[in-house]
Amino acid sequence: MAPLYRTAAVAALPQPDYWNTAVLAHTRLAPEAVLALAKALEHAAGRRAAPRDAPRPLDVDLLLHGDTVSAGPELVLPHPRLAARRFALLPLAAIAPDLPVPPDGVRVAELLARLPAGERVERVGWSRPPLP
Repeated sequence: MAPLYRTAAVAALPQPDYWNTAVLAHTRLAPEAVLALAKALEHAAGRRAAPRDAPRPLDVDLLLHGDTVSAGPELVLPHPRLAARRFALLPLAAIAPDLPVPPDGVRVAELLARLPAGERVERVGWSRPPLP
């Protein structure tokens, strides 16, 4: 598991900062099954239907699933905004910097290096989360 990071919410609606991390796992589950598991975790944490970008108690994104490239109505892989999001790439680069991102195989660390500076991403420890 990657370190924990704190970032400002990327949304038009005012809301508290987000906590971000990444997990690398190996599974035989199809991407849709992994997405269903992520949605079940969100629901168990109290997430309910709300307007897009509204505050939520948990938001689990499936960023990649091997070399899968898909553009379905429920699941787009790789995540459509992965290459533009420091808050997603930084934790992922901490555990898998050389992971190739389909379809062109650019490595996670390279995608991170391409981003302009500016987005605040603060690494925090797992042992004691900072107070809000």
